[in-house]
Order: sequence, then C-alpha cells, then structure tokens
Amino acid sequence: RILLAVIFLLSGFGKLSAISGTAAYFGGLGLPAPTATAVIVGLIELLGGLAVLVGFQTRIAAWVLAIFTIATGLVAHTGWADQMQMIQFLKNLAIAGGFIVLASSGAGSYSIDAKRG
Repeated sequence: RILLAVIFLLSGFGKLSAISGTAAYFGGLGLPAPTATAVIVGLIELLGGLAVLVGFQTRIAAWVLAIFTIATGLVAHTGWADQMQMIQFLKNLAIAGGFIVLASSGAGSYSIDAKRG
C-alpha cells in the first residue's frame, strides 16, 4: 500500500509543481483544456495517493486509481510498436493490478479505515 501510494504522491506533486510543463505534455497528447486537465490529474494522483497511504476509504481510492492508471495507459502509452511505450503501458497494468488487490483486501490494521471500524 505504501509503495503504491508513493508513486502517486510523487507523480501528483511533480505534475502540480510544474503545471505548465504538464499542461504542454497533455496538450501534445491532444487532451482537452490541458491546464485544467493537468490540475485535475495532479490532484487525483496526489489525493488518491494520500488516501491510500493513510488507509482512508482505501477500497474506493484503490478502485479509482486502478481505473485511472488503466485509462492513463490507454491515453498516454498507445504507441506499442515502440518498446518503451509498451513497457510503460504494461507497467500501468501492473500498478492497476496492485490497486485491484488492495481494493479487494482492504488497507489492513494500520489504517484509518481499520480505526474507524
């Protein structure tokens, strides 16, 4: 849970810290309203990562991030003839798989979810 969370905390923070670069990248992908999309994506990653880290609404956060990660792979890593794009897409699938396991099993005893009963 912690290792999955760190990926998204760092990625979300990075996107929000360099919003103009993120927006330019998103614009290059043809995404609509690149600046707004960059903010939304950064917040999903940052807040989702934080929820998973502390174990708050973990099952919901894990499902959201699993779907988000698959969608990201399908949008940003589609040039599968390029080996690096295929690797990035498969990495996204593996991360999504980790989130699906987390959504199925829950956060465990060291979490806000467990303390809330």
